[in-house]
Amino acid sequence: MINRSFEPTHLVSTREPYILAFADSDTTDVKSFMHAKTVPNAVTVATGKIWHTGKSSFLPELEYMKSILPQDQWKNIKLTLTSPSWYHFRYGPGRAYTSDAYNTDDEYFADVAKAYQTELKILYDAGLRNGQVDDPNLAYFCSEAMLDGWKNDPENFQTADEQFDAYLKFYNACFERPADFHLGIRLCRGNYVGSKHFSEGAYDRIASKIFNNLNVSTYYLEYDTPRAGGFEPLKYLPKDKNVVVGVVTSKFPELEDQKEMADRVHKAADYITEGSKVSREEALQRLSVSPQCGFASHAEGNDLGNEDMRKKLKLVRAIADEVWPGQE
Repeated sequence: MINRSFEPTHLVSTREPYILAFADSDTTDVKSFMHAKTVPNAVTVATGKIWHTGKSSFLPELEYMKSILPQDQWKNIKLTLTSPSWYHFRYGPGRAYTSDAYNTDDEYFADVAKAYQTELKILYDAGLRNGQVDDPNLAYFCSEAMLDGWKNDPENFQTADEQFDAYLKFYNACFERPADFHLGIRLCRGNYVGSKHFSEGAYDRIASKIFNNLNVSTYYLEYDTPRAGGFEPLKYLPKDKNVVVGVVTSKFPELEDQKEMADRVHKAADYITEGSKVSREEALQRLSVSPQCGFASHAEGNDLGNEDMRKKLKLVRAIADEVWPGQE
């Protein structure tokens, strides 16, 4: 999606990636690398100004989907898009670029946002009307391990809350788009090899800000284990936004109990009801159910076989049929 003003260069950092600042926690990807006795690849930072090449990274996937679907179904195509903050969060404030490329994070964010806007325009012009940003970074701001590491890092020039606010402003610049382009965001806690996760912590710390200040329409939230906390933060969901609760895990083959999961969806609706002052029936129309994540974020996949995956998807369908009978 983006390029630099000259051939990209892979640099060996003089400093470990920022995540090492809190690598003492088992909830980080760097800790996973350490457990596996491997070292992450050489870092990739911006060594020149970032700009869009005009060639979309995602268009081939969109065109393929269009080629196998009748035109009247193209509106149902959804593409998963890259998190804007991927490299910045990995290395930390002021470390995602060299000093001769950018002077400040704001300058870096501005160029990434322009490139992101160009990407969205290319996809929109090609017919895409539904995108989902897969974001493994914002949920870290729910993690006490990350927050402690951030606070104790002497090179950080702003608090974690200030960085979170800066990310929301940055994301909103990236997500500028036509009104009929539906965009959602999935907050990921990690889906690594061997069904590992990276981050833990309830959404309470960020819910009000992310629901009210981020320019997306739908939130895909992990709710398959207690590490995500309860549904209480859904009280902050605005009336014009939707949430998809991932109550079925994609990490392990054991099947959840259908009735228990349907009850959990109803409980989530009750918190939306409480916050929005609407009926449960109205709240349910802003809710959906899904697996907690995809089944194979990495080529190695998770601890499930093909038949396990089919059973999980059938379970999600059955839960949906129970909660929303007669609806597709």
